[in-house]
Amino acid sequence: MQDPRERNRRVIEEFRANRGIVGGQQAGRPLLLLTTIGAKSHKPYTTPVMYLRDGDRLAIFATHGGSPTHPDWYHNLVANPMVTVEIGAERYSARATVASGTDRDALYARQAQLFPQFADYQRKTSRIIPVVILQRTEEA
Repeated sequence: MQDPRERNRRVIEEFRANRGIVGGQQAGRPLLLLTTIGAKSHKPYTTPVMYLRDGDRLAIFATHGGSPTHPDWYHNLVANPMVTVEIGAERYSARATVASGTDRDALYARQAQLFPQFADYQRKTSRIIPVVILQRTEEA
């Protein structure tokens, strides 16, 4: 089994080399690169994540594959909500906020309808998978 860090590194390289287009398991999926600042290390970390466009904002989902814990990137953006987003060849700053209530539920339901594995992720875990809204602030 491939190390997740190595897999992410390869996806990031391919994403940047091909202006946001990647192959393999991620081919054809809406993918962005999210750069957060480490909650403890204060170092930048970049992670490929699927997103859902919702008007002028983007929603991302802290599924962690349905594991019982949130992914590291989620903890990072809760501690430091200013992030960098890369979509295609575009790169910009955004503010991350955690969605709640009916907004969270509606966004997650839309994503699960488009990509059924998101429903599977929620079934696998007892935690409510966070939905994070990314609102553009300026060019990075």
